[in-house]
Amino acid sequence: MKRIVMFSGGVSSWAAARRVADIHGTEGMVLLFADVKMEDEDNYRFVAEAAANIGVPITTIADGRNPWQVFRDERMMGNSRVDLCSRILKRELLDRWIRENCKPEETRCYTGIDWTEEHRHTRLAARRLPWIYEAPLCEKPLMDKRAQIAALKTVGIEPPRLYAMGFGHANCGGFCVKAGQGHFANLLKQMPERYAWHEEREREMRAFLGKDVSILKDRAGGNAKTLTLEALRLRIEAKSEVDMFDIGGCGCAVDDNQEPAP
Repeated sequence: MKRIVMFSGGVSSWAAARRVADIHGTEGMVLLFADVKMEDEDNYRFVAEAAANIGVPITTIADGRNPWQVFRDERMMGNSRVDLCSRILKRELLDRWIRENCKPEETRCYTGIDWTEEHRHTRLAARRLPWIYEAPLCEKPLMDKRAQIAALKTVGIEPPRLYAMGFGHANCGGFCVKAGQGHFANLLKQMPERYAWHEEREREMRAFLGKDVSILKDRAGGNAKTLTLEALRLRIEAKSEVDMFDIGGCGCAVDDNQEPAP
């Protein structure tokens, strides 16, 4: 039996892999990491140390492009509704590797989805048939993110630094098209140079497409309006109102949105 763990580089993927290894051993186990070429540098340190703890080498796959390059090639800006970066750089890539290297009847696939988001696993498992997907962290004993981080530290591994910076996940270097105003406000605070880089990429994409599009939306008043990263930064600098509770979510490697054509 092959056991394929979707190893995203976050603490939950380690916790899931650890549980699979403890129950089934490591024979036939694969830690499958889709590199979007825009990860935080500390993630690569974590991935290597976490894999060493499991006792299985990382299998890294990559399209070779980062999300902004995908947006340009597809002529469409990613946003919370259409995460084409995740579809192309993660979901399709992971699915292709599994199809080319495994057989459904001889394979189990695992994700780091935990019990707080079990609905995501239910949706994923139904859509991926005949491939069998399991979510070890939805089973008892239940662990939240704090418990997972505590368990990681007991084996001498520091979690990815993005958690300590206040980010809800460690993907894409603190960037995410599914993120909200509060998430990007934290990116500006913690890594202003990285925020500036994304702000410039968004500005270039708007010029390239010739459209008034943006990653974020301003939903004040009940009507969704364009909110560029530049406009958000100016609001923050002017101490104007920013929705810090609008964090958004990630889950990109396994959440399969129904996307309209570009």
